[in-house]
Amino acid sequence: MRTVALVLALIAGATAFTPARQSAWVSTRAAPARGMVSMMAKKSVADLSPAELKGKKVLVRCDLNVPLDGKTITDDTRIRASVPTLKYLLDAGAKVAACSHLGRPKDGPEDKFSLAPCAERMSEYIGSEVKLAGDCIGDETKAMIDGMDEGQLIILENTRFYKEEEKNEAGFVEKLAAPFDLFVNDAFGTAHRAHASTEGVTKFLSPSVSGFLLAKELEFLDGAISDGEKPLAAIVGGSKVSSKITVLEALIKKCDKVVIGGGMVFTFLAARGMATGSSLVEEDFIETAKAAEKLAKDNNCELILPSDIVIADKFAADANTKVVKADAIPDGWMGLDNGPEATKEIVEALKSCKTVVWNGPMGVFEFEAFAAGTFDVAKCLADITSSGTCTIIGGGDSVAAVEKAGLADKMSHISTGGGASLELLEGKVLPGVAALDEA
Repeated sequence: MRTVALVLALIAGATAFTPARQSAWVSTRAAPARGMVSMMAKKSVADLSPAELKGKKVLVRCDLNVPLDGKTITDDTRIRASVPTLKYLLDAGAKVAACSHLGRPKDGPEDKFSLAPCAERMSEYIGSEVKLAGDCIGDETKAMIDGMDEGQLIILENTRFYKEEEKNEAGFVEKLAAPFDLFVNDAFGTAHRAHASTEGVTKFLSPSVSGFLLAKELEFLDGAISDGEKPLAAIVGGSKVSSKITVLEALIKKCDKVVIGGGMVFTFLAARGMATGSSLVEEDFIETAKAAEKLAKDNNCELILPSDIVIADKFAADANTKVVKADAIPDGWMGLDNGPEATKEIVEALKSCKTVVWNGPMGVFEFEAFAAGTFDVAKCLADITSSGTCTIIGGGDSVAAVEKAGLADKMSHISTGGGASLELLEGKVLPGVAALDEA
């Protein structure tokens, strides 16, 4: 996993991509990692020589959609994650313009969604001033791009200030692409969307390749499910079966073990005819849960449901709680976390696994009384990672949980994508990846 270690080190330290590091990356790509199939067989920025980059105007789609408190960035993880690709291009003498969306502007430009704070923060990591263009298209923006020096970075203003961005409108796409020579997509979090800045520009710019972050996401997520080392386990949590059933069915077909957690547990328990008190149950998906159990049996996949439950008399941090067997939830009480015996059984089941993918918490971990199930699973994954297991945290609340547990740096990979992670795990084609050049 030299490729992975290299990229993680670059993201963590935001260091320059030196020729030695370039050689290390390229040498790892000479023999594709296990699972480098279909979605992963795409050309990367590492496949472009310095001669192909020097002096070229490069449009890079980053994910700079960071959380803000007013104009203050509260978490710059996504900015730091984009630095290795940007530095590699800058060090090769390219003229680089990064584009991104931020938030959900409703009707044109809104100051609260400006990328100005991102440009300021990016300057700190790049080590030189990063100017913000006042727009992402137009004559003034083109003039700014044409006037860039080699090794200079600017950030284009929020692409979603135009409704045409999400509509992938051809005229807007052509204007966005017009000033540039080539395209790099490094925004995994939006790769499942066929937007102008993720998919449309590839029709006008060649080569169109992946950045290091996008390549790493594909290597882990697609690689683990397509050809991960066995035994392969998936932990699927979250509140509703309806939001996870497609990914759950896909994982059951490919995994040796699937652990069910979170609120969706109770639809499965109801499908087994058990009383669930006032726990969340999706009545319309009881038959779906039964079908999932049959699918697991038909595919020789061990489906693991909790044997005991932490229940509460209300959905609140100060609720009265107790632990009961999964088949003994009384009326008026709701399940909000796995019980200690269930956690022990899950930990035991995961110990022998060589690859584990986790998407969704075991309980309402935001409340301390119902966090143990989630945090104990996170600790288990950290422990088995140190013993050589590949552990992948597949976006969303799972990432928040391992970060809250202080164990994010102990996992093999933390995905930057929420919806994109789910769709890739489901086996869906991501438009922003499919549009890139073949390796």
